[in-house]
Amino acid sequence: MRRGWLGALGLAGAATAYETLARLFLDPAYVPPLSAVVPEALRLLTEERFWTATGRTLAAVAVGLVIALAAGILAGFALGSVPQVRRATSSTLDFLRPVPSIVLIPVLVLVLDVRQITVLLVAVSCFWIVVFQVLYGLRDVDRVAVETARAFRLGRLARIVHVTWPTVLPYLGTALRLIVSVALALALTGGLVMGAAGLGEMIWSSQESGESTGMYALVLLTGGLGIGLDQLARLAERRLLHWHVATRREALA
Repeated sequence: MRRGWLGALGLAGAATAYETLARLFLDPAYVPPLSAVVPEALRLLTEERFWTATGRTLAAVAVGLVIALAAGILAGFALGSVPQVRRATSSTLDFLRPVPSIVLIPVLVLVLDVRQITVLLVAVSCFWIVVFQVLYGLRDVDRVAVETARAFRLGRLARIVHVTWPTVLPYLGTALRLIVSVALALALTGGLVMGAAGLGEMIWSSQESGESTGMYALVLLTGGLGIGLDQLARLAERRLLHWHVATRREALA
């Protein structure tokens, strides 16, 4: 409860500072005060077009995340389960990981629909996060536990289910928290850069038409959406890892 009060106090302080700076030192035509942005945000919440755009953005996020998780887990296990394969592909993975997926836009725009490009951008960027988290988890598997499982004549599939998977799962929980924010950012990029239908396209349209208050209101609502997705990811992680010692410590704290 104390942390909640401190967080609310910090938020109120930041809002007060922004309101003061916007009114005293900045042009409201370009940086409107929070007292003008919040009513506009509340008005947008009553409009159907906002919820339609939100649904399209969330749909791109959801599809991209499902693809990234499925492909990343499969690729991570395929590359990390065999030490020779992991060593042979490590340099290639290290080369491809820093390449931003947004550079694929000029190529993909020639062959794919804008909506498909947005989903693919989300999937590609989140894919690498999932793959490397799986690889980190596989490296952390207790070799003594593996050898013990073999001594008890557990097959390969049984060792994966009872030894490897519980070790990798906390890393996937971390990956989930990371990729949710990345996915939302890239789904918005699809609208800002390519005009894909969604919140990014609404923000771009407001900026182009000079509706600065509406643009800031959309940014505020998008930030709230990001916070909501992050909280859902944390809740899913706690549910998924209710047995893990780190989750228990967090609950006790």
